Amino acid sequence: MLNHKKSNNILNNTFLSIILVLGVASVNAQQLRTAVQVAVDTNDASATTQVRIDKLNNQADGLTSEYRNLLNQIESLRAYNKQLSAVVNDQREAIDSINQEMTTLEQTNRAIVPMIIEMVDALGKLVEADLPFKKDERQERVANLENMLGDSDFTTAEKYRKVTEAYGIELDYGSTVDSYLGTLPSGKQVDFLRVGRTTLIYQTLNQEVSGWWNPVKNDFETLDRQYNSEIKEAIRIAKKQASPDLAGLPVMGAENAGGQ
Repeated sequence: MLNHKKSNNILNNTFLSIILVLGVASVNAQQLRTAVQVAVDTNDASATTQVRIDKLNNQADGLTSEYRNLLNQIESLRAYNKQLSAVVNDQREAIDSINQEMTTLEQTNRAIVPMIIEMVDALGKLVEADLPFKKDERQERVANLENMLGDSDFTTAEKYRKVTEAYGIELDYGSTVDSYLGTLPSGKQVDFLRVGRTTLIYQTLNQEVSGWWNPVKNDFETLDRQYNSEIKEAIRIAKKQASPDLAGLPVMGAENAGGQ
């Protein structure tokens, strides 16, 4: 009886041990599954995190590249702004210089315009007092200058240039010899010979009558026939129809004048 009781106790203990072992095994299996799941989840999370890290790294590389590009653009803009500032400063100086020149020009205009008017007036008086060669042409030139003075289409510089051109033409008359076709106050057509602005001689187209401008009498006078051939030759030379040789040309004076 006692042995049977012992046997039951041993059996019970054995079942209890098995149950405990099975329970522990069940717990360990559950924990293992949990650990495995945690590892899987961790791996998935790590993969996801790595993807995010790679994406952020790519974005960081892109931002770094953009940042460098921006730095380069900023440097370029700084260099451009520096150059532009120099250009602007030069333009400001040019504007200041132009403004100063305009002020000076205005002051110069106030001084030069009266001088131009006086020059035109003096030129007109010169033409009237001078030998009467090409009188109509020279008077017309003076009249054009007088009309130009009141014309606002011409700048002061243009007016001054045209007046000095007219003076240049008059100045050339003093050092040149010229022959041209013209008319006497009587209306008779003749060949004129001008020597500088000291002598004005004429000869009829048939070379039979010659004369000169007498500045003392302020009128034309005829010359003795003996001068006809010399005057004819001088006119040919002035017209470039013969070689220069003015040796035979008479020196005019009041005693040379003679009636014809």
